[in-house]
Amino acid sequence: MSDQTNDQRGDWDWFEPTPVRQSSPSPFDKAQLVKISARLFQTHEGRYLLDYLRAITIERTLGPESSDTLLRHLEGQRQLVAMLTKMVEHGANPTG
Repeated sequence: MSDQTNDQRGDWDWFEPTPVRQSSPSPFDKAQLVKISARLFQTHEGRYLLDYLRAITIERTLGPESSDTLLRHLEGQRQLVAMLTKMVEHGANPTG
Protein backbone atom coordinates (compact mmCIF):
# COMPACT_ATOMS: atom_id res chain seq x y z
CA MET A 1 0.00 0.00 0.00
CA SER A 2 1.26 3.47 -0.87
CA ASP A 3 2.36 5.90 1.83
CA GLN A 4 0.93 8.83 -0.12
CA THR A 5 -2.59 10.04 0.55
CA ASN A 6 -4.97 10.63 -2.32
CA ASP A 7 -4.54 14.40 -1.90
CA GLN A 8 -0.75 14.10 -2.22
CA ARG A 9 -1.13 12.16 -5.48
CA GLY A 10 -3.43 14.86 -6.82
CA ASP A 11 -6.09 12.46 -8.11
CA TRP A 12 -9.83 12.54 -7.58
CA ASP A 13 -10.08 9.53 -5.23
CA TRP A 14 -10.81 11.85 -2.30
CA PHE A 15 -14.07 12.78 -4.04
CA GLU A 16 -15.36 9.27 -4.63
CA PRO A 17 -17.67 7.74 -2.06
CA THR A 18 -17.38 4.09 -1.12
CA PRO A 19 -17.91 2.18 -4.37
CA VAL A 20 -21.55 1.47 -5.07
CA ARG A 21 -22.82 -0.26 -8.16
CA GLN A 22 -24.42 2.23 -10.49
CA SER A 23 -26.20 1.47 -13.70
CA SER A 24 -24.95 4.66 -15.33
CA PRO A 25 -22.21 7.23 -14.68
CA SER A 26 -22.96 10.26 -12.52
CA PRO A 27 -24.34 13.18 -14.53
CA PHE A 28 -22.49 15.67 -12.31
CA ASP A 29 -19.26 17.40 -13.31
CA LYS A 30 -16.80 17.10 -10.40
CA ALA A 31 -14.79 20.20 -11.32
CA GLN A 32 -17.96 22.27 -11.48
CA LEU A 33 -19.13 20.89 -8.12
CA VAL A 34 -15.93 21.91 -6.31
CA LYS A 35 -16.11 25.42 -7.81
CA ILE A 36 -19.74 25.79 -6.76
CA SER A 37 -18.96 24.47 -3.28
CA ALA A 38 -16.14 26.97 -2.86
CA ARG A 39 -18.33 29.89 -3.96
CA LEU A 40 -21.24 28.80 -1.78
CA PHE A 41 -19.37 27.96 1.43
CA GLN A 42 -16.92 30.87 1.28
CA THR A 43 -19.69 33.39 1.78
CA HIS A 44 -20.43 34.53 5.33
CA GLU A 45 -23.63 32.49 5.37
CA GLY A 46 -21.94 29.47 3.84
CA ARG A 47 -19.12 29.50 6.41
CA TYR A 48 -21.70 29.86 9.18
CA LEU A 49 -23.63 26.84 7.88
CA LEU A 50 -20.49 24.72 7.43
CA ASP A 51 -19.32 25.66 10.95
CA TYR A 52 -22.70 24.55 12.30
CA LEU A 53 -22.51 21.26 10.39
CA ARG A 54 -19.00 20.64 11.76
CA ALA A 55 -20.20 21.39 15.31
CA ILE A 56 -23.05 18.87 15.16
CA THR A 57 -21.06 16.15 13.41
CA ILE A 58 -17.26 16.23 13.46
CA GLU A 59 -16.97 17.93 16.85
CA ARG A 60 -19.72 15.82 18.44
CA THR A 61 -18.77 12.99 20.76
CA LEU A 62 -20.91 10.08 21.86
CA GLY A 63 -20.76 8.21 25.13
CA PRO A 64 -19.96 4.52 25.65
CA GLU A 65 -23.67 3.68 25.82
CA SER A 66 -24.18 4.71 22.17
CA SER A 67 -25.55 2.03 19.91
CA ASP A 68 -23.78 0.72 16.84
CA THR A 69 -26.58 2.20 14.75
CA LEU A 70 -26.10 5.67 16.21
CA LEU A 71 -22.32 5.49 15.76
CA ARG A 72 -22.72 4.48 12.10
CA HIS A 73 -25.27 7.22 11.50
CA LEU A 74 -23.00 9.90 12.98
CA GLU A 75 -20.02 8.60 11.02
CA GLY A 76 -22.02 8.94 7.80
CA GLN A 77 -22.87 12.53 8.71
CA ARG A 78 -19.21 13.22 9.48
CA GLN A 79 -18.17 11.80 6.13
CA LEU A 80 -20.59 14.09 4.31
CA VAL A 81 -19.35 17.19 6.15
CA ALA A 82 -15.73 16.16 5.55
CA MET A 83 -16.49 15.72 1.84
CA LEU A 84 -18.09 19.17 1.64
CA THR A 85 -15.12 20.71 3.45
CA LYS A 86 -12.68 19.01 1.07
CA MET A 87 -14.69 20.18 -1.95
CA VAL A 88 -14.54 23.76 -0.67
CA GLU A 89 -10.77 23.49 -0.15
CA HIS A 90 -10.20 22.07 -3.63
CA GLY A 91 -12.54 24.59 -5.26
CA ALA A 92 -10.88 27.53 -3.52
CA ASN A 93 -7.35 26.29 -4.17
CA PRO A 94 -7.49 24.01 -7.24
CA THR A 95 -3.72 23.79 -7.65
CA GLY A 96 -2.92 23.35 -3.95
